[in-house]
Amino acid sequence: MRIWISKNSEVPIREQLVTQIVLGIVSNDLKVSERLPSTRELARRYDIHANTVSAAYRELAKRGWVEFRKGSGVYVRARNDEPLDNRLGLDQLIGRFFRHLREDGYSLSEIQTGVQRSLSLQRPDHFLLIEPDPELREILVAEISRVTKVKVRGTSPKEFDCAAGAVPLVLYGHLEGYADRIKPETDLLVLHSASVVESMRGQTRPSPESLVAIVSRWPEFLRWARTMLIAAGLDADALSFRDARERNWEKGLRSATFVITDSLMAPRIPAGCEVKVFRVLAESSLREIRDYAERFF
Repeated sequence: MRIWISKNSEVPIREQLVTQIVLGIVSNDLKVSERLPSTRELARRYDIHANTVSAAYRELAKRGWVEFRKGSGVYVRARNDEPLDNRLGLDQLIGRFFRHLREDGYSLSEIQTGVQRSLSLQRPDHFLLIEPDPELREILVAEISRVTKVKVRGTSPKEFDCAAGAVPLVLYGHLEGYADRIKPETDLLVLHSASVVESMRGQTRPSPESLVAIVSRWPEFLRWARTMLIAAGLDADALSFRDARERNWEKGLRSATFVITDSLMAPRIPAGCEVKVFRVLAESSLREIRDYAERFF
């Protein structure tokens, strides 16, 4: 491989070396496992300082392009061992794919149509929860993640873009706001919230002297829990509400008889507390998500 060095350039010589060697690897002028010139050899060839060459090689190794082999030298690293440059490698593969198709006579419009058709036939690989409230969105993602091993991402309606491989999830009542942005051929799961009866099922009513703490980052959860618990006959003075967005929310929590919280905060409750998790989503919706994942992912 030929390297050009400009000693009068504002670009440091080390950067010139790094850039040209990377381009040499990308263009396949430098092959996988090919040995690069030694530090001393490269320095002598271009009349530059050996420390400059050494610094360039270290930078290349740090970025995953080359590897040092003890007692042997510096070698081009195998492509599948380059986690830092996966995106560049993918772009090159896609570029090569398009170039071959154009050489075979296909127009860009035909290629685009074919790619879109192929993507539509692929299995989905993640759920995409669309929810405007950021705190509720995190809670719902936590609940869904606990019932399926499939990746779950959350997004706001403003940022919503149903990319390939995504199965949108929306709460019942929110769908009308952005239904027209979901393609007709895209599967969509509409989720329902748990009812008060469902949330209270299996819960034992605490004694009158019990102190019950309610913890959440979502203000609506705190309001919902207050209404529900008071309706169930608990004394309002026996309820301690903690907004987990505030500092020291966990202070004195162990003195409570038990703690009611959501799925997001449950793992963060201090050890030693009895925790009761009230889910936002109905069991039927969680079951639908789990069944869908098992059938189609």
